[in-house]
Amino acid sequence: MINWQDHEHELTLFTPKEFNFKENLNYLTRSPIECMYMIKDERIYKAISIGQEISIIEINADAEDNLMIRFLGDSAPPSKMTRTAVAYYVWEWFDLERDLVPFYVMAKKDSLLKGTVNSFYGLRIMGIPDLFEALCWGILGQQINLTFAYTLKRRLVENFGQCVEFEGESYWIFPKPSEIANLQVEDLVGLRMTVKKCEYLIEVANLMVKGKLTKEILLDAGNLKGAEKKLVSIRGIGPWTASYVLMRCLRFPEAFPIDDVGLHNAIKHILGTDKKPTKDEISDLAANWDGWEAYATFYLWRVLY
Repeated sequence: MINWQDHEHELTLFTPKEFNFKENLNYLTRSPIECMYMIKDERIYKAISIGQEISIIEINADAEDNLMIRFLGDSAPPSKMTRTAVAYYVWEWFDLERDLVPFYVMAKKDSLLKGTVNSFYGLRIMGIPDLFEALCWGILGQQINLTFAYTLKRRLVENFGQCVEFEGESYWIFPKPSEIANLQVEDLVGLRMTVKKCEYLIEVANLMVKGKLTKEILLDAGNLKGAEKKLVSIRGIGPWTASYVLMRCLRFPEAFPIDDVGLHNAIKHILGTDKKPTKDEISDLAANWDGWEAYATFYLWRVLY
């Protein structure tokens, strides 16, 4: 249950004890070409679209690490509905509903994780609440390095997203499925992504426009396996992309991208070996992670940044 106070021009989200704003901020600064938010003076600035309203918000933390959300711009506060939706969006973005105590109890006894949880205590899986954005990011990131994935995302957003200007800065809203569904492959190849990725993005957008793919449909599958089965039945979404979406959008803590190269590199780094771990070796190392595979993976990724 979201724990917050509404002060109209400003919102306060009361965070769990196991939360460290600075650790999450450090994670969010991992790419200098991120286009969906900006960070200045340890404050996050982001545009959020709620219905017909777009709010530009500033997020920082108070002395107790509670999140303070300030609405920028107009003298009048946004509507109550918009304020509530923004509070829920940020709560989900930072995964503040999650009780991390059991994860930390397990991780502090785990040979791979104990160092990472000490180093990054309070880090949450920074999510992607919008399903279309999460799917696009998963598809764009297939079989390329992280820097080029960010480049492709920026090109997609700046060509097909909505831009809001405020005090000399540009704030971007991720394209809606309806803005991509009617495109042709030729409209996207200029962004320098593969033809296949162009096809996948358009097909996913069409499924969402037709109401055949929503967060509710995936969550109604009942469990991780059911949601994963629905995702991998879609052309262009394999196990890695499905696991990524299950982790960062649908919030299954047991989602496990066991084939992820970053996970393999983190394990190699911690173990001090040049040899890529096999699936069996990873399964053995992850034997104690049951129910927390997503968080274990996220913390291991953090080692690489």
